[in-house]
Amino acid sequence: MQFDYEELIPMGQMTRRHFLWLMALSSGGVLTGCATNPVTGKSQLMLVSESQEIAVDKENSPHQFSADYGALQDKTLNNYIDRTGKGIAAQTHRPDMPYSFRGVNATYVNAYAFPGGSIACTRGILLAFDNEAELAALLGHELGHVNARHTAQQMSKGILAQAAVAGIGVAVGTESKVLGGLAAGLGSIGAGALLAKYSRDNERQADALGMEYMVRSTYNAKGMVGLMDMLRSLSKRKPNAIEMMFATHPMSDERYQTAVETVEMKYQPAKNFPVHRDRYMDRTAKLRAMKGAIEEMQNGEKAMAKKDFPTAEGHFRKALKEAPEDYAGLCMMSKCLLAQKKTEEARRYAELAKKVYPEEAQAHHLSGITKVVKGDFGPAYEDFNSYEKMLSGNPNTIFLKAYSLEGMGRRRDAAVEYNRYLGVVNQGDQAQYAYGRLVEWGYIRPRKR
Repeated sequence: MQFDYEELIPMGQMTRRHFLWLMALSSGGVLTGCATNPVTGKSQLMLVSESQEIAVDKENSPHQFSADYGALQDKTLNNYIDRTGKGIAAQTHRPDMPYSFRGVNATYVNAYAFPGGSIACTRGILLAFDNEAELAALLGHELGHVNARHTAQQMSKGILAQAAVAGIGVAVGTESKVLGGLAAGLGSIGAGALLAKYSRDNERQADALGMEYMVRSTYNAKGMVGLMDMLRSLSKRKPNAIEMMFATHPMSDERYQTAVETVEMKYQPAKNFPVHRDRYMDRTAKLRAMKGAIEEMQNGEKAMAKKDFPTAEGHFRKALKEAPEDYAGLCMMSKCLLAQKKTEEARRYAELAKKVYPEEAQAHHLSGITKVVKGDFGPAYEDFNSYEKMLSGNPNTIFLKAYSLEGMGRRRDAAVEYNRYLGVVNQGDQAQYAYGRLVEWGYIRPRKR
């Protein structure tokens, strides 16, 4: 039996036809709407409801946290970050949002917030702080973005501006091209798109709100000055190490000067509030003890970005010599070795990472890729299946499950997974490959050109 492409997509998946219809409605004004900004009290364009903000956050934030190698395994430090953040969140304009805070194992310098209140800060930025007031300033700043609905506002504008999505062509991506892209990395599911660059006005507002929230929580207002000074200094001395931070949070001397002036003009009494340096140093002692290893990982990632894989490998080896069971370091080494086609060694590091942090999904994905590259499709499928059980919603995993099933000779099961993949992704090399297989196997009729 043969099927039209859109007939093959399961019920409940949005087809291209439905998407274009919705886009036509939105551009015609049917979906436009306004809402009152919880911070300013003014009406603003808003096509995203609070419940949608929370749903989008819940769907996407776990993938970003996993891409950043998962939450810190140091439960004492993670609980401390969460407790600190929730104390500040209680003083915000939207105290009833389902806020959560964590450190993540990534070593680059960054922090980010998803629209429903899921907030993370990396090990790299935690190492740069001198006291809890600076951490409070950072968390307050991210809470400012959530409370002012900056991401929801960008999403609303994006809905109106988004271009029509192109359909899949009949050309089939070659097997080597598809696998080459997969072996180069994990692929992206687009969670990072929700962390798009904020405008300077967004940053100014988040700074002001962050200082307001931290002072309400009885932190020394100078914590924001310290945060701005640290970011300003890093932006001038180590731009590569904090590229991600400034891709989303543009920094300027103006932000630092504004923080200094605001403390003097508006929050003078808060200059005497505590900074809680001893408490911060105590909670981060284990993290600071491995500063050398983290710096080696940072250097390794810089080299990876330049495609200088042998240099990156050297940095990762130094890091793992100091911290042999560091999950992020093991995953970074596996990816570096994969990029150099040292597949067996890459597989060994991925397996070690799985043992070190079995609850985190990324190592399972990496392990599966090393097995696919070697043609070991059965064990690869088990890895991808484990990944999807831990972290559903990544279409790349669906594709890899289908590819593994195809390699095992299970064509019918592979067709089901390829179809599931095409229900989510309809362009690119992998989509062309999946579409080509379904056409070749007779499950769908090719589109007429």
